[in-house]
Parts: sequence; structure tokens; C-alpha cells
Amino acid sequence: MLRVAVVGSGPAGLYTAEALIKQAALLPVPVRVRVDVLDRLPTPYGLVRYGVAPDHKSIKSVANYLRRVLESPDVSFIGGVELGVDFTREELLEVYDAVVYATGAMRDRRLGIDGEDLPGSYAATDFVNWYCGHPDVDAGTFTLDAESVAVIGVGNVAVDVARILVRDPAELAATDIPEPVMDALRSSRVREVHVIGRRGPAQAKFTTKELRELGELPGVTVTVPSRELALTGGFDLSGESGELAAADRRVRGNLVAMAGWDAAAVAAAAEDGAAEDGAAEDGAAEDGAAGGEAPRQLRLRFWLRPVAIEKSPAGTVGGLRLERTRLSASGVFEGTGEFETIDVQMVLRSVGYQSVPLPDVPFDGRSCTVPNAAGRVLSETGEPLPGEYVAGWLKRGPTGVIGTNKADAAETVQALLADLAGGPAPGGTPLPRPGLLRLPDGPQGPADPEAPDDTAESWALADLLAARGIDPVSYTAWLRISAAEEELARSLGRGERVKLHSRDAVWSAARAEAANRD
Repeated sequence: MLRVAVVGSGPAGLYTAEALIKQAALLPVPVRVRVDVLDRLPTPYGLVRYGVAPDHKSIKSVANYLRRVLESPDVSFIGGVELGVDFTREELLEVYDAVVYATGAMRDRRLGIDGEDLPGSYAATDFVNWYCGHPDVDAGTFTLDAESVAVIGVGNVAVDVARILVRDPAELAATDIPEPVMDALRSSRVREVHVIGRRGPAQAKFTTKELRELGELPGVTVTVPSRELALTGGFDLSGESGELAAADRRVRGNLVAMAGWDAAAVAAAAEDGAAEDGAAEDGAAEDGAAGGEAPRQLRLRFWLRPVAIEKSPAGTVGGLRLERTRLSASGVFEGTGEFETIDVQMVLRSVGYQSVPLPDVPFDGRSCTVPNAAGRVLSETGEPLPGEYVAGWLKRGPTGVIGTNKADAAETVQALLADLAGGPAPGGTPLPRPGLLRLPDGPQGPADPEAPDDTAESWALADLLAARGIDPVSYTAWLRISAAEEELARSLGRGERVKLHSRDAVWSAARAEAANRD
């Protein structure tokens, strides 16, 4: 039997656990694999739980798939333990046949401009973690007293952030957003959000589905300046934008959606102008302006790059200075020397993620990944390190979607089994068909969430951590956290679950049964 530790319980880590059991069972000489999934948080699912926007329930449902992996009899969840704090890399390698690092990418890239550290300037991941109830971020971190916000970046995360900022809080009440965060959203003063891209709309990374959602938000007006949508001339003298639109269906879909908003905005402006003229004639302009609350504004801007975040008299964010950009005829991205400043009181940067180094594990500071060959961790001299592997964003960088991690994990596991269990080398026996591993007949996982928690004794680091007084969170304890969130939702009349709002609350729920037994 192989004993494997997977460090990280997000999609990359759990797809790795699934692939280990599934591939090992199909070897010419089947091998049983015992997988311990370790995570520094007391809760599993990583990005699915703390990165997917709460109003995207279909994407968050991936957790139901991953739950079945955790409930496999040969997979254990060990939460609340951290590599480099509670145990070392060497200690892992002493008790496991192999270790797979799958901790994802947890840090935003910086802009490297003046004013980036002013109060009111944040990494988008901090904001995402806040509204997703991540225990590392205090529920009181954001107050949303800014009326105008700039979101820098044009990927799906930037779109998620903008949508949460302008969406009617009543539409979020049935999601799992922590109650203190909901209170902040209900009292938000945000009325205008600018989403800013350095290049053009054809180069934007968001998906058409995400983009179209913005135009369907009640009470929100979405605009894009006409001249920034142009594919030829203007800001793109190279023709790259037109080539992308011709070759990529996603780009075409995005452009159609944005062109529709632009046309609607032009028509609305003309209608408003006519209405104002009519009102002025009969003296009713003032009365006409006293209708309901003005819609929130979401403005998509392109061909602009941030050059400085300006300081207000109070020492906080007071504006964002931008330079107009373009692609030259030879395809060189450059600034034009034309500047503008938008009046904002908050800036959220969403310009890409970076992985962070793990203690004593090789790390390439340029690519922010663990150097590897097909998932095999490499030494400084380029040689594979025995028993060490990597998967997910830590392996390949922050690319792809959640499902991309499945094929990525399969590649890593194939290398691991080829090294340790006589499995096929790459190019040999085809990998198993993607899909959930077949579970043995009979009940899976803890049969009774209220049963005494004795699962910790079966995993390799149990004795070492017990000697240090460290009591990890098992899958059974996670079920207690989950049950507490479901009960909180019922008490508040808010959907299926509401996340506990602090690390203390999460840990208290995990330890509740043990405290009752004492």
C-alpha cells in the first residue's frame, strides 16, 4: 500500500486524491493508495469555497463532487495543520511514500505604482476572501463607504468583484455570505464601479457568460465608451484585435455583449435628453428628477493603464491616474502620453494571482511555481526529487478553470505511480476516463456525524502532532462546521447555508462535539 500526503484540499488537491485511487486500481498489478489530504484551514474545498463568487451556485456545486472524493474510504481530510508550522517537509517525507504539493495561488500581483499602499487600496483576493467568509480575513475589514470604486483587471475575478459591489444586496441574501458581510453590503454607499483594462476588449480574459450577467443586473446601468470598443484604428494599429475576434468565439461573444450595452446607452442618453428638454419647457425638470434612486453605474474601460493612485486630503485613496495605451502598427504595447484621472475612493487590483513558496520546497521566484517536469518536483540542478510532486496552479501557474485541474492532477499522478508503483510512463497506457472514481459498495465516509471522532489515529502524522499537542480537524469535525452553517442559515431565513464569520466560530463548531463529551 502506498501512503501519499496531498498538501492542499482545493480542487487541485482533491482531483489528485481522486486520480491516485482511480489510476492505482487500474495498474497491471493494482495498488492500494491511502491518501491524507492536509490543509492549513479547518475547512476543505479551497478555491471552490473561498474563491468562487457566492452568487455562482452552479460553480460552487463542484463541492458536491469533491465531497464524494473526501468520503472515499481511502481518503482522509486533516485540516487545521500547516506545513512549516506544525510539521516540516522532512517529517512529511519520512512517513509518506510521496507528497504532492497543491496549495494553489493565494496572493495578488502588485501594480508597482505610487499610492498602491494607501488606505483604500486593496488586493482583489482580500475582497473576495472577505465576501466569501475566509477565516483569514476579519468580517469588519471592508466598510464600503466609498461611492466610486476602481477595479483594475478584466478577468473573471474582476467581473465577480464588480458584480458583488453593484448588485442589489437583497439578491445576495440567499447565498452563503457571512451575516456581518451582508450587513456591510446592505449599507454600502457604492454607486459607481469602473472596471479597467490595460489593453482592449478583444484581449480581455473574462468569459461571455460572466460578462452577460453584468447586463442582466436589476438597477444597474452598464456602459462602455464606443471608441474603446473599436477593433481597428484608434488604439489598435496592429490589427491584433480584429484577428482575435475572427479566431475566437469567446471574444466575438464578448464584443457583441458590450456593443449592445453601448447602443443601449446611446439610446438612453438620447431619450433622457429629449425628456429633459420637455421637462424644461413645462417647468417640471426639478420634479421629474425627484423620482426613485438613481441606478448604480458599472463602467467598463479599456486601453488605460494605472500610473498612480492619488492621495486624498485625509490620506486615503482620492483618485486613480491613468495613461491611455495602444498597440502600435508593429504590435508594440505602449503608452500614448495622454492621461486622465478618475475620482475614486477605493481601488481593487485584480491583475493576476501568484503562488507563494512553501517552507523548504523548491520554488521559482520568476514564474512563482514549483519547478517540475510533468509534476515531478525538480532540484536546483534540474533532477527529480524522490517522492515529491506538485499539482494545480503551484505547478503550472494561475491558468485555466477549476476543471483544468483534473487533467493536470492526472498527469502528476501518472508520474508518481510510474515512479513508485510500476505504472505506465507518459505515452504508455491511456489514463482512465475522466470522471468520479468508483466507490466500493456500502456506506462511505463517517456514517454518523455525531459518532466519536477516531479517524485521526489512522493517518501517518497523528502520533507526531499528538506529541506536540496539535489536534487536527477531521472530516467528521468539518461536518459539524457544515451543520452549524446550515443551522445558521435556517435561523436567519437565508438559503441553504451561511458561513460562520470568524476563525473562532469555525473552530468552536469543529470542537463542539468534543466539548459536549467532556
